[in-house]
Amino acid sequence: MGMRRIIQQLTPPAIAWRLGRARREREELAKFQAFYRGFLQPGDLCFDIGANLGNRLRCFRSMGCRVVALEPQSWCFERLKRGFGEDPEVVLIQAAAGAAPGSAQLRISPDHVLSTLSSDFIEETRASGRFSAARWDRSEEVVMTSLDRLIDAHGMPAFVKIDVEGFESEVLAGLSRPVPALSIEWVPELAGNARRCLDRLEALGDYEYQISWGESMRFARSEWRSPASLRVVIDELEGESHLFGDIYARVRR
Repeated sequence: MGMRRIIQQLTPPAIAWRLGRARREREELAKFQAFYRGFLQPGDLCFDIGANLGNRLRCFRSMGCRVVALEPQSWCFERLKRGFGEDPEVVLIQAAAGAAPGSAQLRISPDHVLSTLSSDFIEETRASGRFSAARWDRSEEVVMTSLDRLIDAHGMPAFVKIDVEGFESEVLAGLSRPVPALSIEWVPELAGNARRCLDRLEALGDYEYQISWGESMRFARSEWRSPASLRVVIDELEGESHLFGDIYARVRR
């Protein structure tokens, strides 16, 4: 019997689980780093809009980037403070981003990654069956800011990650100048949300696009897409309830 097998058999299950989790987290971090090096260099500023528990934030900091991270959920924000509150290169803001400053009601799900400001997200993903068993059984009033305000306060980011469960077009409505690169989460049930995002980006600058499915951290194809090409994909997949991913945009070189 190999030594590794012997060690595995002698390791208590709880310790084995923690060791396995640590290994998975290292592998995930390495995958994220390799992908985001296409957008970020050490010292760059990036915005993490919808930071949740900070897996992208952790990646950006491991790459030597400065990060402004927004997260409106109180429980998630407390976790972020424990993990990153002492880091001078991280600005944590308990707020959501939208078209304008103010306040809004965040619908809270026990599965915190599904909490949302978008009623369309809840209705469409329930109807499609994607999240038919999910619950949004309470709400929380949250502060709203905008990307323009964040840029005014902290500077122009090299990259903006937006993952806000169907509220992405509202986040972009609060942006009046092109940013070099960004990502927006996309579920095909909310095709209108994706189209509004493209409309806004086309009004701001000359962007080209990629798609990355799920958490693969790989582009679906090697060539960057035109806005028209991406619209074809959005139209073809409208209403699909199994795929999800992120649309990446960068100012055309």
